[in-house]
Parts: sequence; C-alpha cells; structure tokens
Amino acid sequence: MKQRNRLPAFFLTVLLAFFVGCTATPKQEGTGEYIDDTVLTTKVKAAVLNEPSLKSAEINVETFKGVVQLSGFVSSQADINKAVEVARGVGGVKSVKNEMRVK
Repeated sequence: MKQRNRLPAFFLTVLLAFFVGCTATPKQEGTGEYIDDTVLTTKVKAAVLNEPSLKSAEINVETFKGVVQLSGFVSSQADINKAVEVARGVGGVKSVKNEMRVK
C-alpha cells in the first residue's frame, strides 16, 4: 500500500525534472545578441562610410554586446573624433572603444 502512495509522487518528480531540463539555456538565449551585434555593426559601418569627411579613412568596426570597437587608420585626430561621434549617433550603441591610429 505504501508503494502505491509513492508512485504518483515519483511520476511528478520525474515530470518536474523533465520540464526543468527543457528550459532555455544561455546558449539559446544568446543567439539574439549575436544577430543584434551583426545588425549594429552593419549600421555603424554604413554611417561611417556615408560620412563625407571619412571617405579616405580605413576604419574597421566590430561590435560585442552593443559595445562598438573602431580600429584602423585615419589622417587626423579630427577624423578620429568624427568617427566616434558618428558611431555614437547610431541607435543601439552602448559605448564606443577607440583604437584608431593617425597615419
């Protein structure tokens, strides 16, 4: 008789363990961040390339979790400041890391 009383509890425990195992993992949730970073990188690249004063610059753009990293070569400190300003103006950019060099 005791075993019959334990049987429903056992099945509930197994079902609970099954459903907890089916919850979303961080890897599955993180794929949206990758897509957002790709879109943000594309927007920043387009904004920098469309800036007339930066046409001759060689600027690379990378994004990780909304943080944009600018690298490459420009002709003056004013160009660096302009590139950072343009990148900050793009929606969704949390911050900008500047690793550009004057050549």
